[in-house]
Amino acid sequence: MQATTHTIPHVGAHEAHHEEGGFLRKYIFSTDHKIIGLQYGLTSLCFLLFGFFLMLCMRWQIAHPGQAMPLVGSLLANLLGDVAAKGVMSPDLYNSFGAMHGTIMVFLAIVPLAFGAFGNYVVPLQIGAPDMAFPRVNMASYQFYVLGGIIMFVSFFIPGGAAQAGWTSYSPLATSIPTHGQVFWLIGMVCLINSSLLGAVNFIATIIQLRAPGMTWMRLPFFVWAQFVTAFLLLLAFPPLEAAGVMQLMDNLFGTSFFLPTGLAVGGKLADISGGGSPLLWQHLFWFLGHPEVYVLILPAMGIVCEILANNTRKPIWGYKSLVFSALAIGFLSFIVWAHHMYLTGMGTAISAFFQTTTMIISIPSVILLTCFFISLWGGSIRFNTPMLFVLAFLPMFGIGGLTGLPLGLAAADLHLHDTYYVIAHFHYVVAPGTIFAMFAGVYYWYPKMTGRMMNEFWGRVHFVGSFIFMNLVFQPMFAQGMAGMIRRMADGGANYSAAHNPGAIGGLSGSIMSMHTVILWGAAGLALSQIPFIVNVFYSIKNGRKVTSDNPWDATTLEWQTPTPPPHGNFAHAPTVHRGPYEYSVPGAAKDFTPQNQA
Repeated sequence: MQATTHTIPHVGAHEAHHEEGGFLRKYIFSTDHKIIGLQYGLTSLCFLLFGFFLMLCMRWQIAHPGQAMPLVGSLLANLLGDVAAKGVMSPDLYNSFGAMHGTIMVFLAIVPLAFGAFGNYVVPLQIGAPDMAFPRVNMASYQFYVLGGIIMFVSFFIPGGAAQAGWTSYSPLATSIPTHGQVFWLIGMVCLINSSLLGAVNFIATIIQLRAPGMTWMRLPFFVWAQFVTAFLLLLAFPPLEAAGVMQLMDNLFGTSFFLPTGLAVGGKLADISGGGSPLLWQHLFWFLGHPEVYVLILPAMGIVCEILANNTRKPIWGYKSLVFSALAIGFLSFIVWAHHMYLTGMGTAISAFFQTTTMIISIPSVILLTCFFISLWGGSIRFNTPMLFVLAFLPMFGIGGLTGLPLGLAAADLHLHDTYYVIAHFHYVVAPGTIFAMFAGVYYWYPKMTGRMMNEFWGRVHFVGSFIFMNLVFQPMFAQGMAGMIRRMADGGANYSAAHNPGAIGGLSGSIMSMHTVILWGAAGLALSQIPFIVNVFYSIKNGRKVTSDNPWDATTLEWQTPTPPPHGNFAHAPTVHRGPYEYSVPGAAKDFTPQNQA
């Protein structure tokens, strides 16, 4: 079968195959994987914006403790009551914002964007499938996700406010805080976990069963491999956390003591509980999901980076099989490293040595992935468009995040760095200028396939430059603060432990370390302003962006660019047959510098 590039009017021939029905049936209760992908994308971007707003409020409180928040202070006071009296964030509200910022960013924003949005839209197209294997299960997955998000959001407005026990919801703190916010958090998490499990089963079945003729395993684009491994991580790691969530819910509502120990004292008094539970059991069950979750965040990002890197270097990706087997190795190893989050719980030296060893080992496939990407740049005819700029920034930023994690994997260093700002900086370098930059790259790259129009290149570059500068301005100082001993989760940013408040104390936080909070605040404000061009660009370009002149505006090789634009219901005008690998760029003797997978 010869590769074909369909012209835009060709879409009209497929209108009869679209789902019939009104707006609700077509866009709200759709079973089409592309509509569901867009639903995930828009919803997760809204939660991303909300989680970012919570962070801005927290950074103001940290930099200016006890002062009224500008612009939004009076609004929060009216909406939330005493916890934001006179526009000043109370410590309880700070704890709520901290817990919900982490929860929203991980479970409601980045994972749904990386796995639910890009995975749903792109994976069936890249493997030549007409849809996901179970379209109604796909719709149910999104509906569970929205339900979980609504429950989380509503918890801000109940008496006592939202959850305050951090995004990790450690027991016994999560049970002893006098608010029902934790109950809402747990119910919301159960909905989100169900959403992820339904999605994971669907992705695994789709990739195994619905590949086009000729699409062998080693002809799959690396993005599909990344989503495949991610689906297994979700499928295997989330059930223990769901069981733990139900048990903690019973501790909160029905008087059980799964995670509540005998002799627990709250407020100076023995708690009226049966006791006998284990707080450490919750930590084990949480981090058994928590560390694979890191790779749930990063593997889809790696897949996006691979697609854009190969396309914009105009050469095959270097070490394709190394990438695949490294992703599989990460998937396996991620289940035997979780307790490096728990060195300070008093674990024995033997088990500590085991988890230190596995933590060092799992860095090897991550380094292989990054090395393959860097080597792929060598000798390439690089196109510096907006998607590529975000990809090029991703590589060193993820490298910083990964390398700064190595000291945390060693018990001796973690003893000093645990729960400091160093940990915040490390994790956010992996997820913010790492994963989120890859998500931005993916939006700019696949936007013309989704809409038939290009996003504005100039404003894309403005968005990139502002995001790159201010992202580093926010997180780079945190490494210094952490190494100076600044503890996280303090509503006053450590002011009570500063040298200014304790002039005679040894080891008080210096004025220069404390002043970094102001730098970070202004960096966060600049980062917020830098997102305005992106938001405007996304919506303005839907109607006013430059129209694409073919279905393959990037001259790419993978199957999603061989469909009409936007892809109709059923995706392909003719069932594709795959004849070659996913990254055959600049093949010697070829008429063009790209050879699509379905070209014989």
